Amino acid sequence: MKNIIVFGATGPTGREFVKQALDDGHELTVIVRDPNSFDLKHHKMEIIKGDVLVPVSFENKIIGKDVVISCLGSGGKTKPTIIYSTGIENIISAMGKSRIKRLICISAMGLSTNDKMSFLGKFLTKFVAQKLYKEPYKDMRLMEKILRKANLDWTIVRPPALTNKTKTEIYRLGINEHISRPFSISRPDLAHYMLSSIDDPKTFRTKVEISY
Repeated sequence: MKNIIVFGATGPTGREFVKQALDDGHELTVIVRDPNSFDLKHHKMEIIKGDVLVPVSFENKIIGKDVVISCLGSGGKTKPTIIYSTGIENIISAMGKSRIKRLICISAMGLSTNDKMSFLGKFLTKFVAQKLYKEPYKDMRLMEKILRKANLDWTIVRPPALTNKTKTEIYRLGINEHISRPFSISRPDLAHYMLSSIDDPKTFRTKVEISY
């Protein structure tokens, strides 16, 4: 079993990851700005009041962990943000001080288009998603750039549109390659993949696309 620290646990994907990790018997520490807003309770989970933008609020809690999970998000907001880039910088710095190497981070497939997308997929990505989420995507791109330079066993997971459908454990993956006609993935299946890839060296220092 792993000792895992999770950022972004109050979001829908982070919450799903926490539930599955606890069901699998892992020990968790979750960093949340408002512990009262996080209603999950478990004897193998420690809830810490902290802010990813304030390193002193969490950096000592990374000590002794096996893996760091980032499900950071801007809450669907479209305004400029630094939550992704500055957040990951602070996490990387704390990991360096504690000599922890494994980091799995959620990004977004909408950051770019490719030839394996359908015409509709390219259109929606370029003229809808990238327009609507211009500022958050800008910060996500910076986050990915920062991660690629980090001396860590990082994995960037890029999902397409997220849904709240049930977990199937059946999905397609592209490790450092694009997958054809990506459209959607459920949050439970995204969380399932992140949990299952913790010890997979094939995903170290890679960007992974996931979709049904």
